[in-house]
Amino acid sequence: MKIFMACLAVLFVAVSCSQPSEKVQLPIIGTWELISATSTSGDTTTSTFNPKLKMIKIINPTHFAFLSHDISGAKDSTAIPFSGGGGPYTLVDSVYTEHLDYFTTKEWEGGKFEFVVKISGDTLIQNGVEKVEKLGIDHIIVEKYKRIKN
Repeated sequence: MKIFMACLAVLFVAVSCSQPSEKVQLPIIGTWELISATSTSGDTTTSTFNPKLKMIKIINPTHFAFLSHDISGAKDSTAIPFSGGGGPYTLVDSVYTEHLDYFTTKEWEGGKFEFVVKISGDTLIQNGVEKVEKLGIDHIIVEKYKRIKN
């Protein structure tokens, strides 16, 4: 019994002193810039990408955030207001689910949005349904992002 306890103590010390294993970086983690977007309702698909806006999505190991602002230089009523949102997400295989805790438009808050994501090199494509019953929104979106490099 004493030998077993001694071996257990040595094993505990060895494990305690060892270097922690490096955390695996998921390929989705990073900062992404929106480069195209479409919305499909029924049989109609339209581009929702606005070249007057710059939108980035930041994804860390537990949360996402997106920020969008007007880059047209307009300073009058034609300027598009800043918007942003975020919250936690889950990623299981290629299913990426956003839980929108914060958003400029409060009616979207509390929403859960599930997408299928594909990452190819420095391109991320997310495809899924955005549905917000209280706003009458129910459409399929496809968004394409490019990774922003430091």
